[in-house]
Amino acid sequence: MKTLAQYAAYLAEIIAALVIIVGSLRALWTYVWSVVLSRGGERSACMCRIQLGHTLSLALEFLVGADVLKTAVAPTWDDIGQLAAIIAIRTVLNFFLMWELEKVEKPDKVITE
Repeated sequence: MKTLAQYAAYLAEIIAALVIIVGSLRALWTYVWSVVLSRGGERSACMCRIQLGHTLSLALEFLVGADVLKTAVAPTWDDIGQLAAIIAIRTVLNFFLMWELEKVEKPDKVITE
């Protein structure tokens, strides 16, 4: 079971890397096409940023899943502590990324604290 969990974790990490690569290339293509070649302006650049942000958020979710899988079978307290720290950091990164994307996607919406 531990070996299966390790392979599943590696697969999730590979998927995260592919999501980042494909999403980055797609955002770059969109940027070059709409901003540089078509002179789309600030709104087009903003859309590319939103597209890339969603890609990075998805990749972070896959990486969190990979970390959970790595420690799913017979974890030690040290493994659990490391997992908690990694998940906390990635969750905070994802939260602020999505918060920033929400501000960009809906600039008229007032975000209260």
